[in-house]
Amino acid sequence: MTTQTTFADLGVPEPLINVLAARAITTPFPIQIDTLPDALAGRDVLGRGKTGSGKTLAFSIPLVARLASGKRRPSRPSGLVLAPTRELATQIAAVLAPLAGAADLKVATIFGGVSQTRQVAALRSGIDIVVACPGRLEDLLRQRLISLDFVRITVLDEADHMADLGFLPGVTRILAATPAGGQRLLFSATLDNGVDTLVGRFLRNDAVSHSVDEAHSPVAEMTHHVFQVASAHAKKELIHRLASGTGRRILFMRTKHQARKLARQLTEAGVPSVDLHGNLSQPARDRNLAAFSAGAARVLVATDIAARGVHVDEVELVVHVDPPAEHKAYLHRSGRTARAGRAGAVVTVVLPEQRKDFSALMRKAGINVRPQQVTAHCEPVTTLVGDVAAYQAPAPKATPGSRAGAIRARGRRSARGPQRRK
Repeated sequence: MTTQTTFADLGVPEPLINVLAARAITTPFPIQIDTLPDALAGRDVLGRGKTGSGKTLAFSIPLVARLASGKRRPSRPSGLVLAPTRELATQIAAVLAPLAGAADLKVATIFGGVSQTRQVAALRSGIDIVVACPGRLEDLLRQRLISLDFVRITVLDEADHMADLGFLPGVTRILAATPAGGQRLLFSATLDNGVDTLVGRFLRNDAVSHSVDEAHSPVAEMTHHVFQVASAHAKKELIHRLASGTGRRILFMRTKHQARKLARQLTEAGVPSVDLHGNLSQPARDRNLAAFSAGAARVLVATDIAARGVHVDEVELVVHVDPPAEHKAYLHRSGRTARAGRAGAVVTVVLPEQRKDFSALMRKAGINVRPQQVTAHCEPVTTLVGDVAAYQAPAPKATPGSRAGAIRARGRRSARGPQRRK
């Protein structure tokens, strides 16, 4: 008879265990079991695991536990977490906040797309842990509005995605600005594109490496479907059908324009949907993601901005409306479902001219699935969709002269950026 490992077995302090238990988190995941004892002991850790493996808690718990007895200084945090996107930074901070609250620690986020005034004010009031994107953090460092001289623990999350986005030079400068003797926790799916150089330079020789599953292996609880369609019209019908179920769905598109257009079409068809892409202002991104998380919108139509880091519970279906360009993007997009042991399904819709390239992509991803020729109302599709949600009438469009119309107009302008006077 085997007994399950508990957080207490791993050395997690009781106040943090209570916070986890209040959120129904009682059993650690493999990457937490592997990394927590070393991270809590102050060792440098390199953690590698597939998406949805529980990495955020794997670094959040030791970050809070080891900083709990520290001294708070204005504009001089003792903990730093670097994340590649605003959405991921926001979600990391949300995971950290209740743990930090139990240890009387304060957490703040720093990223672009919003005014720095509030961020600077928060820093000056005294912040223990900063969760930051590299660009805005470097801006504040250049303005001498923040100092990293007292950082005791630095976390680099999604290091490989940092590399993909071209952030590694900035990340290198930021890590070099932290004390050489501090603890570093680096989490990355792969060690290519320069991530291995970061590991060699900034992690101590006695750093401990833990890997859970293959870096880009498919998730066991995830079922994959390849739906081939005969035409663009058949594809449109199929997408609307796949979006019509009762559970949460994320639909991935290649372009911002198409994501915005599809979200609007689905909403007008009675399927509440929101979009997420780079053309939205940060407040608009936050509102749309909150609406999806709360269930006010059942469908999130996104570009690859949401393929990494955005974690919303119980997404039951991911649809690649436009197949991604390469296999790592396929796995990261797909990783928005079947997270933390839950089951989920992934569908890719493939037009005739896309079949050859997509077949090669799936071979690289290590996924073997037989394509099916489908229509919107055939048996494989209806079985996958399950119960169709009731029609939900879209909110009435505001007239241009109304207050709601003015607010929406301002929202559209903020999404486009500042307008020049004519």
